[in-house]
Amino acid sequence: MADIIITEFMDEAAVERLSARHATVYDPALVDQPDRLAELVEQARVLIVRNRTQVRGALLEAGKKLECVGRLGVGLDNIDLAACKARGIEVFPATGANDLSVAEYVMTMALMLLRGAYGASAAVAGGQWPRQKLIGREVSGRVMGLVGYGAIAREVARRAAAFGMQVVAFDPYLPADDPRWAGAELVTLTELLQRADVVSLHVPLTETTRHMIGTAEIASMKEGAILVNAARGGVVDEAALAEALRAGRLGGAALDVFETEPLDAESGARFAGLDNLVLTPHIAGVTEESNIRVSDLIADTVLKFLDGKS
Repeated sequence: MADIIITEFMDEAAVERLSARHATVYDPALVDQPDRLAELVEQARVLIVRNRTQVRGALLEAGKKLECVGRLGVGLDNIDLAACKARGIEVFPATGANDLSVAEYVMTMALMLLRGAYGASAAVAGGQWPRQKLIGREVSGRVMGLVGYGAIAREVARRAAAFGMQVVAFDPYLPADDPRWAGAELVTLTELLQRADVVSLHVPLTETTRHMIGTAEIASMKEGAILVNAARGGVVDEAALAEALRAGRLGGAALDVFETEPLDAESGARFAGLDNLVLTPHIAGVTEESNIRVSDLIADTVLKFLDGKS
């Protein structure tokens, strides 16, 4: 039986390193095969997942020999941390390994949505010439508002500043005298929403942050502002956002994460017909380069952990 079970995609070279040292089952389809996964995990010491595998309830109960969980990413809301702690199961996120990818995604969405012209290829190729309609806005001189000011947000701040943006941020968990605030002006959430031309979210999904950007918060944002959520689905009230976009209250939005993942047709119907919205399938932190970094970090961490147990 396998010591290591990997349920979602991982860089092949990292998988080979794990397989060379320990019996390993790697099958990205396992995330959608709960019965088979439960059977495999019964003898496993290590479970490696991304964000879709729910490490809780029946799966944890089945994994009676589990010693650690490796998370190919940083968000941990799909893992029952309290249950893992009670069982003595270590949880290892790939902290820092995909920061650059998410930061580049945020800046790309800000530039795309402020400029507003990059979806016009079909119209131009078809003989249209909508120059007046597609006059957009420059990012330089505008305000980037970061809700949460952790490592990824700070990477965004550096890039926003390089583009000539002013950066404001809200983070109640980072002390005001912390030197990491050097890259941004510390403001309240209310002030941030009122001042920012681009609002980017960088918070985990908790009971406190669920729907923290809802009808009232969106109404308080600058008219024409851009909202980017590459953090966690559920932080934004999607119905309220769709309504604001449809009404022209916001200039645009980009969502990489959703309350229902994968996003199904029923949940996605609320976004139908919105041409100022970019939807991507939880891919902000996944690039060719970050996949290698994340996979290598988790492989190294797991091997070190198992070596220490032998």
